[in-house]
Amino acid sequence: MTRTSLLTCGVALVALVLAGFGVAAMWRDLGVTMSLHGWIAYGLGALGCLALSVGLFWLLFHSSRHGHDDRVEGHDEPDR
Repeated sequence: MTRTSLLTCGVALVALVLAGFGVAAMWRDLGVTMSLHGWIAYGLGALGCLALSVGLFWLLFHSSRHGHDDRVEGHDEPDR
């Protein structure tokens, strides 16, 4: 990785941590409390979103690398 990429990743990680602390502080100030079941649901939802994102990106790159996105030979475009 280049130095610029590492710097960008570092800045993004710092921003993510700061956003997390900001959300935690906001919840604390507003008096929001969640039970254990709420935290489990919150974590499962985050993992589900992450798994869906990874899966869709994998399908995108897989189809692109294996030629699934290429034009089909012998298929005529409809006249307009």
